[in-house]
Amino acid sequence: MKWNKNLKIRLVGEGLFNLCYWMYFPYMAIYFSSQFGVQLASILMMIPPFVQLFGQLIGGVIADTLGRRTTMLIGASIQAVMFALFALSTENWLDYVAYVLIGIGGALYSPASDAMVADLVPDEERKHVFATFITVKNIGAVLGPVIGATLFFSYRTSLLWACTLILSVYLLIIFIEMTETLPGKRPAKKITRSLLEKAGNYRLIVQDRVFFLYILAGVLSIFTIMQLDLFIAKYIVDEVPAQWHLDSRSILGLLLGINGLMFVVLILPTTRLLKNWRDRDVFILSCLLNGGSLFLMSITTNLVLLIVLIVTFTLGEIVRAPVINHFVSRHAPEAMRGQYMGASNMQYTIGRMLAPLIFFVSSPILAGTTLFIVSIISMMLYLKISHYPYKVKGLE
Repeated sequence: MKWNKNLKIRLVGEGLFNLCYWMYFPYMAIYFSSQFGVQLASILMMIPPFVQLFGQLIGGVIADTLGRRTTMLIGASIQAVMFALFALSTENWLDYVAYVLIGIGGALYSPASDAMVADLVPDEERKHVFATFITVKNIGAVLGPVIGATLFFSYRTSLLWACTLILSVYLLIIFIEMTETLPGKRPAKKITRSLLEKAGNYRLIVQDRVFFLYILAGVLSIFTIMQLDLFIAKYIVDEVPAQWHLDSRSILGLLLGINGLMFVVLILPTTRLLKNWRDRDVFILSCLLNGGSLFLMSITTNLVLLIVLIVTFTLGEIVRAPVINHFVSRHAPEAMRGQYMGASNMQYTIGRMLAPLIFFVSSPILAGTTLFIVSIISMMLYLKISHYPYKVKGLE
């Protein structure tokens, strides 16, 4: 496949920005805890996901009304300005406002970015393209925290200015070089009226039985996937004894490192290997790998077994990653791709918000059993999707 210029620009630009993003994002909770105190910071860190949820929905509407390129310009502009404000700020609350608005800018940008891939790439090649973007993002997710461990705490202002510069250059390139990909003609009616009409389309999306089941299944899947950084992290630190001259914290670091490295190395070949699989079957495989691995992790402290299980768990993450947007791009009507992409992102936000509930289950074995059951329910919902028509009347 020959890559469109828009996709090439985005691959480089988003890759560089994502590297910077992961240099500062993992340390924001620590930073705000030092500025506001642990309790207030915990409350404050719960607000951005809620705000970003609405940002993604609004971003989908704008992407389907004003265009993908325009929406990406708006989102990237907000981020660039807010990074500059963060770098200049000397007030804690101003830092927090800038941080929240950076997240909103990214939430606006995301649905348009995903919809552009669906606009430009033939159906049979989309999994590969989505997998390529995920690979680049995960390179940043692996390297960023390592570099940021030094830069964020010692040169935070310089790091924020670097993010501002990279985004500003990327913004300029989008404006000069990228072309619009929104299918069909722009609406001739007033923009406000058009936006309101597009926003009303979410009523149709809610009535889309297949998509509703897909979101519900996705929320449960994300709930289990997020446990690597929550339940499993706490379980390893609290319950796993020192082995191979590694203490529990070092063991956790080893497992997380394997997880990140596998994502970078294996997502493209795995996507090619499963290219001819139906999306539903890939989701089912993912549920079984994730749920089964979490359950078995909860009943062993042997490092060899934990390494084997982190490999199978990560494979469950890897196989589903490119298929998520591929499913939405096939299911969504062409004129509503941005809104469907924005609505699809709700599964991440809701799944992340619900994931800490697992800590109310005190026993590790009981928690592992609960997560396995959640995965089975998610799998059954994905199975149920196949019993409905692929398109829903009123959305054609």
